[in-house]
Amino acid sequence: MTSSIIILVITFAIFLFLGVPISVTIALSSLFVMLLHLPFDMSLLTASQSLLNSLNSFPLLAIPLFILSGSIMNTGGLALRLINFAKLITGKLPSPLWHINVLTNMFFGALSGSAVAAEVAVGKIITPLEEKEGYDMPFSTAVNITSCTTGLLIPPSNTYIVYSLVSGGTSIAALFFAGYIPGILMGVGIMFICALTSIKNKTKVVKEHISFRDKLIITWRAIPSLLLIVITIGGIVKGVFTATEGAGVAALYSLILSFIYKMLDFKKIKTIIEDTIVLSGICLFLVASSSIMSWILSFSHIPELVASGLLSVSSSPIVILIIINIILLIVGCFIDMTPAVLIFTPIFLPIVKEIGMHPVHFGIMLTFNLCIGLMTPPVGNALFVGCSLTGKKIEEVVPKMIPIFIVLLIILFLVTYVPSVCLFLPKLAGLLN
Repeated sequence: MTSSIIILVITFAIFLFLGVPISVTIALSSLFVMLLHLPFDMSLLTASQSLLNSLNSFPLLAIPLFILSGSIMNTGGLALRLINFAKLITGKLPSPLWHINVLTNMFFGALSGSAVAAEVAVGKIITPLEEKEGYDMPFSTAVNITSCTTGLLIPPSNTYIVYSLVSGGTSIAALFFAGYIPGILMGVGIMFICALTSIKNKTKVVKEHISFRDKLIITWRAIPSLLLIVITIGGIVKGVFTATEGAGVAALYSLILSFIYKMLDFKKIKTIIEDTIVLSGICLFLVASSSIMSWILSFSHIPELVASGLLSVSSSPIVILIIINIILLIVGCFIDMTPAVLIFTPIFLPIVKEIGMHPVHFGIMLTFNLCIGLMTPPVGNALFVGCSLTGKKIEEVVPKMIPIFIVLLIILFLVTYVPSVCLFLPKLAGLLN
């Protein structure tokens, strides 16, 4: 079975190097290994059954519905309303646009469920303002890149739904609640570095007077959008509807809200539907192709081999979690979030269960690691999109990201070794014992 691992890794690396899409790479490399152990007709039958069974899931319907909700929010003029609201909260801080960027990305990312969508929507509005006021643009780019991933930790998040499915039914509601504190800590950590950078650069605080009436108007305009989180998460936690039904409610609410804002027309709706179909197809094909790899992993006893290998290195949970974190950080640099969750959850989840870590806790730790991966070269999508928005080179931006990375690694340490950071809210809500 060791030969299966070697062949799987080699074929996976070759296809990836050749530029084959990740979902096709997963399917082909897995099918290649399957053909080594089973007859041709049996391999095709097993692969097709795995594909079909993986998609025959009602909870999986939540993914396209949340994507639809995010697409509507992204097109419906939400970003500017949230930026104005964030300005009320952080406008008196030094270099306020940096803090506004972080806070808006936290709001928008949570509502849209997409780091890149948040990054683009917020960056397109914030970047011209930062350039006009003479901000340090490489650092501004770094702030937008790193803060956009907070929305993947703050629910609702498709990553948690995928993790729930591949982990054998971990509570989606518990995962949603568990993501709040780590997501907020990530945002606060980035804002802390923004404040330190402002002090270092001796940036003056620009106080813009906003009348009480304008404050009420800005808040009133932002509340309906923010209520989406309350309605969706509250309904799921209280048992009013399932996560899938909650995604449908979110999509319907977003559609109604965008029509009320008069930001949608039928042409935009057509674009939204097309984008939703494409993104859903990509995500669901990843889930389907990864089911074949999951079969290979199980057939080859790879989780057991990895577990015995790690436990032979050390029996200390601290050491084992350090090794897992290092592996996930490296993986995140080369593989996107969804395939990484699908591939590595079956490998590492049995190990962390063995050392006493709750599946909800591991799900948040896994997501946090992969969020960092989205910001890092050579494959970090958020990094390339952020640089393209401001026209800055990667070699200019990455050094500015280093202080933020240090803070994020400290927060990752807390997420990993202080379980209450992840489990306090789910327990408080009665979702975990």
